Amino acid sequence: MADFRDILFDEPEGAIARITLNRPERLNAYTGRMCNDIMAALDSYLARDDLRCLILTGSGRGFCSGGDVSGGDPDHPDYRHRQMGHAQEMRDGMHAVNTKLHRIDKPVIAMINGPAVAGGLALALACDFRIAADTAKLGDTSGKFGLLPDEGGAWFFPRFMGLDRALKMTMLSEVYSASDALMLGLVTEVVPAADLESRTLSIARALVVRAPLAVRLTKSMMRHGLSSSLEHSLNDAALAVMISNSSEDVREGVKAFFEKREPKFKGK
Repeated sequence: MADFRDILFDEPEGAIARITLNRPERLNAYTGRMCNDIMAALDSYLARDDLRCLILTGSGRGFCSGGDVSGGDPDHPDYRHRQMGHAQEMRDGMHAVNTKLHRIDKPVIAMINGPAVAGGLALALACDFRIAADTAKLGDTSGKFGLLPDEGGAWFFPRFMGLDRALKMTMLSEVYSASDALMLGLVTEVVPAADLESRTLSIARALVVRAPLAVRLTKSMMRHGLSSSLEHSLNDAALAVMISNSSEDVREGVKAFFEKREPKFKGK
């Protein structure tokens, strides 16, 4: 694995990769350097077919507290004095990260171990599943600083919790308990903090033994379906079937069914 400065990237188990945001002293507030690290790690994940699931989490007691407003990123280029500098900074940073996460066709699980607020919440919502510790807090505090939900929150928040609730959370800078976040649709599952890693790994293990082509095509079909018509979605399905139904994995799945055993999928 490559060396990174603001994240850790490892393989806790076979076929499972993990990105850990690693600025615990700042509750893993992201910087430009961290965004660059995440992008490089995502490229590594995508480049390897033997890695079939990614876990995204934070070190210490936080998941991600949003953007670092302390100015603590001395190695990152200063965009402030450029034309359209702030826009360029966002596009090169968390915009690129959340777009890439949203487009990845392999599964990504956010393991929310602590506060996931503002841009940190948008980062979690860019993943496919969000498993949260019962001690975690989720919400949007950007309004406290006069800032905007500009890392993707304006797109993600209404889609997960409805427009009225998203406006209320952002305009009033509300932060919710994990159980309330579950009720609002912001997380997939809440577990005791002591069980967070084991539960997340159990879901990852279940995903990596599924047929990789079917998993990836299913994710792509559903993602595209959210913004397309039924006719376009069905056309996507018809094209995807041309790939999946002729695969070795489908033949193995059918054979294993009749032989009353668990299939061994190879992604071919």
